[in-house]
Amino acid sequence: MPPRPPPRGGARGGAPRGASPSRGAPPQRGGAPPPQAGRGAGPTSGPGQQTLQLAEHVQTIGVKKPGYGREGRPFQVFTNHFGAQITDDIISHYDVIHPSEKTLPAKLNFDIIQALQNKCYPAIFTPRCVYDGRKNLYASRELPFPGGGTQHEFDVYLSGPPPADATDAPKAYKVRLTKVAEINPEVLHRFLKGQQSHDNAVLTAITALNVVIRMEPSLKYPFNVRSFFTDHETKDIGGGMILWRGYFQSIRPAVGRMLVNIDISTGVMYKAGSLIDLCLDFFGKPGNPALLSPSRGMPERERHRLSRFLVGVRVLTTTTPQARRVNPRVIKRLSSQSARDLKFKLANGSEQSVADYFRITYNQPLRFPDLLCVEVGNGAMIPLEVCEVPPGQIMRKQVPPEKTSSVLEFATKKPEARLESISNGTKVLNYGQSEYLRSFGISVDSTAPIEIKARVINPPTMLYGQGSRQPTVNPRNGEWNMIDKKLYRPASIQRWIIVVFERQQRFSQAAADDMIQGLRRATADVGIQGFQAQPKVTWENPQGDVIGTLRKHGMEMRAAGGLPDIYVIVLPDGAADLYQQIKHFSDCQVGVATQCLRSNKCFRAKPQYYANVCLKINVKLGGVNTIPDAKSVPYLADRQNPAIIIGADVIHPAPGVESKPSFTSMVANIDPMFSRYIAISKVQTARQEIIDDAEEMVKHCVRMHIKHKVETGIEQNAAFPKRVIVFRDGVSEGQFKQVIEGEIPKIKAACASLGLPVQPKLTLVVVGKRHHVRFFPKQGQGDRSGNCPAGLVVDSEVASPAEFDFYLQSHAGLLGTSRPAHYNVLYDENGFTADSMQQLAFVLCHLYARSTRSVSIPAPVYYADIVCARAKNHFDPSLNVDLSETETMTESGQKGSARDLAYYQKSFRPLATTAQRRMYFA
Repeated sequence: MPPRPPPRGGARGGAPRGASPSRGAPPQRGGAPPPQAGRGAGPTSGPGQQTLQLAEHVQTIGVKKPGYGREGRPFQVFTNHFGAQITDDIISHYDVIHPSEKTLPAKLNFDIIQALQNKCYPAIFTPRCVYDGRKNLYASRELPFPGGGTQHEFDVYLSGPPPADATDAPKAYKVRLTKVAEINPEVLHRFLKGQQSHDNAVLTAITALNVVIRMEPSLKYPFNVRSFFTDHETKDIGGGMILWRGYFQSIRPAVGRMLVNIDISTGVMYKAGSLIDLCLDFFGKPGNPALLSPSRGMPERERHRLSRFLVGVRVLTTTTPQARRVNPRVIKRLSSQSARDLKFKLANGSEQSVADYFRITYNQPLRFPDLLCVEVGNGAMIPLEVCEVPPGQIMRKQVPPEKTSSVLEFATKKPEARLESISNGTKVLNYGQSEYLRSFGISVDSTAPIEIKARVINPPTMLYGQGSRQPTVNPRNGEWNMIDKKLYRPASIQRWIIVVFERQQRFSQAAADDMIQGLRRATADVGIQGFQAQPKVTWENPQGDVIGTLRKHGMEMRAAGGLPDIYVIVLPDGAADLYQQIKHFSDCQVGVATQCLRSNKCFRAKPQYYANVCLKINVKLGGVNTIPDAKSVPYLADRQNPAIIIGADVIHPAPGVESKPSFTSMVANIDPMFSRYIAISKVQTARQEIIDDAEEMVKHCVRMHIKHKVETGIEQNAAFPKRVIVFRDGVSEGQFKQVIEGEIPKIKAACASLGLPVQPKLTLVVVGKRHHVRFFPKQGQGDRSGNCPAGLVVDSEVASPAEFDFYLQSHAGLLGTSRPAHYNVLYDENGFTADSMQQLAFVLCHLYARSTRSVSIPAPVYYADIVCARAKNHFDPSLNVDLSETETMTESGQKGSARDLAYYQKSFRPLATTAQRRMYFA
């Protein structure tokens, strides 16, 4: 993770925060923080916590740490970090260029650099340098280039220099090295002591150290960015895929020291062996090669599907039983004809089939001439049967949805087992035996993971409605139940309709009656009114005009007395397309509430199932399930300073897909107790993380917030927000500055353009989920799942020494090891202390309407994530807009032409007016 500088100090909970306006937050305004220590004083902390004395000039990317939190009970945990000592010696940084080559695969780049150092010029490259697989090489001394100077071009032969009298010399790769910088680890030592700002020198030093620790495993094992994978632990999941256990490692700064973060990871590999076997395994039908024969009726759709799967796979070719091509060849596409029928022109102008070519040229008659061929990088067509897939090839495509559960099952480990696996990983990493670590003066204490101090903060008290036997609930370890409780504000309906898109033989009238009774009992138990009315029940064809059918039944009910308030729709399994049509109708065309139920789930369902369905139905109809007690979150309950909380997210196409757009979303509360939300979503350029339409989206959110409050009779003074708090999802640490410079001005411009009586003060917090930090309780101190209890906070030791950040594990464990969310406060005009921000985040994690459990991230962020995922429902199904998770391939193996952004934006239909005011996404 990128380095971040230490804080300027101040008493715990009350230090001034915010760098100069160009570097994070502006000077604080408003609020009444506790008395401050003088600038330059290090933040105070609890017993045993490490603190820093920070220099005046130290700058941060976001907001400086305002001190450490004090609320909650102390709790000791282990974490998957190991202590590290770093060098004092200068590191030389070289730029690597292959002048005559196009971009080469990282594996080949490593092979070239290895040959350069070990076989071609060992005297120059002793001790060995480290390389990142792309353009950067680091040496523990200045390299003695022939003739001196700072640049030299080398001829590199993968098998070593050829004999002087060789007549058929192997290919030479040219490598030009240019010294571009010297890295002085002293800047990193200063940074760890709070004497150095986070600048390029610090970032480059940490990057170099990460290349050092990754060099050895990158040479030994298949790797992917910061993880590498071994075949010591594998699982065959079918579909031509096999899972390998892997290990993530990253060296990163912490308070006063460097730490190595190690975690387990999972790699999806192509199944090694015969290419025919891989193809048959992809279809789940091993032992039947005839399936791959066009003349035996292989469907064209299946051929295209297999071709997409095989693109990019490296294969070794065998032209005779004894001969095996050493250099792998990359598959570009699958042929449309068999080896017997596929012909090409010879030099003399005559034609020859691929099967005949192998029979005549290599004296190798094909066993399966009716099977397809693959086209490899140089355009050659190779029969499937002479291709072999070498082991350890990472599949960089999206895992098919039907395999996701298998991947999760393999990746999931209970805390104790995960920590043991991580400790075993240090043996695989074998830091003590690495010549690279030794030559760069780095040592890692891999004997045991470090133990740190944490805290468990108190949950909010949750309020339920009138008629509840117990109207207040105090969650225990992130859980509570609704036995004998009424919803805080239950909704009511007058008319409802049930549409069953399942065969009546599979979901009979009796099953429908049982479902109706289950819904009636559950809604009555929680206070929702109107479901005692007799619904219209109809069975419909899922292959027919779904939207027309729903519209017809709605109009029939309207003619008979009024439109339905909600459609309850029963779906068969695997009905994704059907679901999309239903949600486009309900969300974008008419704005009516819909509740979809899977037939196999609601058939003879237990009361708990319907109780959970009621939580969704109530908020879709405008009700409120529960709210936090104002005493639990006094910061938000301040009626003199009303707040709007916005969750924001961006979702991108699947890996390798470049022709589809990204989607953005924002959700915002419209009520004073942060339990009702509205949403807006947009389309933007693929893989762009910064939200283009942030200004327009924030304006919509604030307008809807004010409108709802005015319409519900809230006094005008409390209707206009004076604080805007944005929780931003999906931003990596390397993009923090982009958010500060690209989104914060748009949010401020949105507020300024609305002409509010008082300009709201802004706070922006990034919520990170894609990290590898984990916490493990000591023996006997975990919850039922073996995880740390909900409410665990860590804001020191492994957090940033300077930035306002913390880790919060807000949910109870279920399966595997819980992942805490990482919060980074990038901008703050509202004067948050560490405790108030941590408590706010924890309270919001209890307000997710779908469950009676606290969730892993604040509810507005969770909702924004859901709204992004539902963005595809905004496209009219009749337009057949391709939003599949795979790239379209032409017959030549090239990527299909992408629709331009304007097409997707024009086709993207906004929400219906009534849906804009409801939690349609719940």
